Amino acid sequence: MRNLLIINGHDYYERAQGQLNNTMVKHITELTPKEYEVIHTDIIKGYHVNEEIQKFKWADVVIIQAPIYWFSLPGILKKYIDDVFVPGVFFGKAKKFGTGGKFNEKEYMLSVTWGARESAFNGMKDDFLEGLSEDQVLLSIHKTFEYCGFNKLPTFSIYSSMNLAELDSYITKLKHHLQEHLFNSFE
Repeated sequence: MRNLLIINGHDYYERAQGQLNNTMVKHITELTPKEYEVIHTDIIKGYHVNEEIQKFKWADVVIIQAPIYWFSLPGILKKYIDDVFVPGVFFGKAKKFGTGGKFNEKEYMLSVTWGARESAFNGMKDDFLEGLSEDQVLLSIHKTFEYCGFNKLPTFSIYSSMNLAELDSYITKLKHHLQEHLFNSFE
């Protein structure tokens, strides 16, 4: 039995009320094999730091489901990380910067929604995103988890989320992504 923590990091705005992220959390949960025990945190509903720390200690894998606002995490999710990722629990002093993480046996995955089209990434140097991939844009988030010792699983992205006409193809892609990168040992 493995333990999975799914964190819904959506923040509510009139223009972005969270339905897509809630739907993705639901689908991730439904696609998780019975060999996993799943718990959730829905940040917008509030949280207690000590309970969240215990969830991270319990989890083998953490999935962050969040929209990307202004090329980063929503403020509410960033504050959650600032509150929960405390020194001495998530990281400690190390001789070499960035190597004091205490969660070395744990994995994390980002499942994110972008307002940008898929074509905005991996383009040319003179494009707006200067040829960067999704993970390169999200470098600070990945480095935060790496600093705490987590091992990165490939990121899952949904594009053009503010104009998304249908979700079925993304749910199929999500299923394949999870099976390939996370649940492959249970097939």
